[in-house]
Amino acid sequence: MDKTLYVTDLDGTLLNTKDRIDDFSIRTINELTSKGMLFTYATARSLVSASKVTEGLSVDIPIIAYNGAFIMKPSTGEILSEEGYTEEERSYARSVIEAHKISPMVYSFVDGIERVSWIPEFENDGVRRYLSVRKGDRRFRSVSDNDHLYEGEVFYYTCIGEKEELQPVYDIFSLDPRYRCTLQQELYRPEYWCEIMPARASKKNAIGKLKEMWGCDRVVSFGDSLNDIPMFEISDECYAVANACPELKAVATGIIGSNDDNAVAKWLLEADVLK
Repeated sequence: MDKTLYVTDLDGTLLNTKDRIDDFSIRTINELTSKGMLFTYATARSLVSASKVTEGLSVDIPIIAYNGAFIMKPSTGEILSEEGYTEEERSYARSVIEAHKISPMVYSFVDGIERVSWIPEFENDGVRRYLSVRKGDRRFRSVSDNDHLYEGEVFYYTCIGEKEELQPVYDIFSLDPRYRCTLQQELYRPEYWCEIMPARASKKNAIGKLKEMWGCDRVVSFGDSLNDIPMFEISDECYAVANACPELKAVATGIIGSNDDNAVAKWLLEADVLK
């Protein structure tokens, strides 16, 4: 019998519009995993952020964070696999971002501690909203200048703002094979996010690694947005939720219910994944 790995995106897919997992989904997934289903999630979120919105879900499985930059154990934070920048790639990314007068959120390890750095002087509404919904996050580190902003081993950049100001940055990085860059509108919000990461940091590559770690033969995935396309590419079956973007629906095996209707959990039940 084929050994199948089931992978879901979080925001807009497993999470409902209140940024939570419904109790029905938690009960269903935990029961199935306790009986042997191999299930995980792949998200653009950090482990810290993902842990808050997935409270109640089993923590006995490695998860994929930062769009594939890390595979981690949620119970301990141990990094099982990572994809990072070279110093040259970090330096070039900084030069492009600064040249376009954008002040990003910079994700890095400073003295071995994970940090999210930003300059308060250049906050916009999108950045303020990002910070407000993550109050108490110990990774946050406000700084006063660019030298401190880009300090440490940077592994991820998030630029939040208007599409028109971010498009030129996206155009540069999307054509550079050293990077993977996405530009999309934030869920339920007007602002856009341009996220820049190492080329190998993708859900696709991370799922390939996890598939090998667990000795799986097949992958079935669930998603809603553009950054899920690489995940769909490595999947034997891939399902877009009803609220997914048109581009993802176009490459999906099928369309399931919405994220507010426990679509992933219901599909797993109906598919009888333990048979």
